[in-house]
Amino acid sequence: MEISNIEYLVIVAYLMLIIVVGFVFKRFSANTDDYFKGGSKGTWWLVGSSAFMSAFSAWTFTGAAGIAYESGFSAMFIFIGNALGFFVNFLFMGPWLRQMRVTTFPEAIAGRFGETTRDFYAYYEVPVRILYSAMALYGLGIFCSAVFGYDINYVIVVCGIVVLLYSATGGRWAVMATDFLQGLILVPLTLIVAWLCLDALGGIDNLFAEIEAQGLTEQYSMVNSTTLFGGAYTWGWASAMMAKQFIVFNSMNAAPRYFSVKDGREARKAALLCTILMLLGSFIWFLPPITARLLYPELVMSFDIAKPAEAAYAVASISLLPIGLVGLIVVAILSATMSSMDTGLNTNVAILIKDIYPKMARLLRWKSKAELELLHYGRILTWVMGVLIVCLAMYFAQQDGSGIFDIMLQVGTLLSMPITIPLLLGMFIRQTPWWAALLSIACALVFSSLAFFEMPLSYFGFSQNYSDNFQWSFQQQFFGVLGTGTFGFLISTLFAPAKDSPHRQMVDKFITNMKTPIDFAKEVGEGNDLTQLTLIGRFGIAVTGFIALMLVIPNPIEGRLTILVLALIIGAISLLMLRAGKAPASSINTEAQRAD
Repeated sequence: MEISNIEYLVIVAYLMLIIVVGFVFKRFSANTDDYFKGGSKGTWWLVGSSAFMSAFSAWTFTGAAGIAYESGFSAMFIFIGNALGFFVNFLFMGPWLRQMRVTTFPEAIAGRFGETTRDFYAYYEVPVRILYSAMALYGLGIFCSAVFGYDINYVIVVCGIVVLLYSATGGRWAVMATDFLQGLILVPLTLIVAWLCLDALGGIDNLFAEIEAQGLTEQYSMVNSTTLFGGAYTWGWASAMMAKQFIVFNSMNAAPRYFSVKDGREARKAALLCTILMLLGSFIWFLPPITARLLYPELVMSFDIAKPAEAAYAVASISLLPIGLVGLIVVAILSATMSSMDTGLNTNVAILIKDIYPKMARLLRWKSKAELELLHYGRILTWVMGVLIVCLAMYFAQQDGSGIFDIMLQVGTLLSMPITIPLLLGMFIRQTPWWAALLSIACALVFSSLAFFEMPLSYFGFSQNYSDNFQWSFQQQFFGVLGTGTFGFLISTLFAPAKDSPHRQMVDKFITNMKTPIDFAKEVGEGNDLTQLTLIGRFGIAVTGFIALMLVIPNPIEGRLTILVLALIIGAISLLMLRAGKAPASSINTEAQRAD
């Protein structure tokens, strides 16, 4: 699809803006705690928006949009599962995760399972996170290359360098600030796209009438029968998808999203914000691909990618948005991947500095480093990890890229889920030996290996005919991994040490600490709420001004009204932030010092 020079200008201006954000927030990082978790001074709205943005990638507007194009409303289950996970964070898990009082989740694992398990997770997570980021960046490159005509290598290199510039410079503060600004653009823009889709269809009633007229009623059922889509989008599929997302959002490896917030009460607010935004997204993000199926099916199917349906969101957006805002949709798709990449990059480097480096230094008898030196090394390692991700993504670009988004979903189920299960169970079940998590992982990995390599069931006593006709479905893979991982963890309880053993005392101390509210004034110190509001509010005003300039672009009156509405929404939120930033410092400091 043709992209005008105006859209290129919009994209370049946005990328320059978030680089500037990184340099502005550099002064917030005086030590490694600031760099890796914002000194635990992040406000609920800043941490919440960052957690929301990092919870999804471009897959939402590509792979998940392809699901919505083919099966309609079934895709909503993915993000309803996310919302459910965040809601449980709001109820009690968010405060628990924050109150672990650590910088990296392997540190928390050490308190629950011991140093051996901590080392396993530290060394396992770093390469896996690099792989995920590279695959996400590569998938973004494939999509932008096919749909917008960009050179795939340019997309990978430019997006990678931009993420590196602001992540390496400003650390966690820059990650949170840019995530907020990305969300400030993405949420109202996708609301507008959904509204334009409904308007093009003639309203909600006409949407369902058109679905029926085109014979899509059965395919677009929220829950499908097993005879459609190879058994996908059934009750079993929906249950597995929602359970998977719930576990991912409530295990110990999800804790870093709350390490930056001030205390448990603010963590609950952040989780509630994520719940609301994710529920909103689950109802609006899939209207554009459904609209593309009803109004522009030929255009969607004309794209030369493995699954043309994955271009559906872009097709609907570009077809309906005025000139200028098309560039912002590209920005939204870019930022969805960049926000998850920057969070993963920051978390990865934190593990290297806080978990792996100290043990290597002791083993090799290196001289201990001062805090400023570690901060410097953190910035260097951010560049090293980022360059490695970009190079790996470019390597993928030389291979056959078919089905990249499906592969990401499968890898997430079969590689990440085994290590996630014990990190959820371990917060509730105390009576375990130190090796409980490792046994759980081993049991789950055995099953996931069988599923991943599609091992013939005839090897395990099933008939040859049944084995030949059997196909692993997503729900079978997930519940198999969940069952075997849970079995391994529960079996280990039979070998739990006595209640007065050192290991059990360590576990009890971890659980007690996790459930003890944080006294912000005593444990962290003075907050900087006003500065956060003022700085990010100013950047929001800059975004508003840039969008307002698009009113001079030749567009029909409806198009200019659309641009004006977007500018007004972002501007109103930014002005409210600036006004709140001028509030008396005493009122905010008093609130910051309250305990849960």
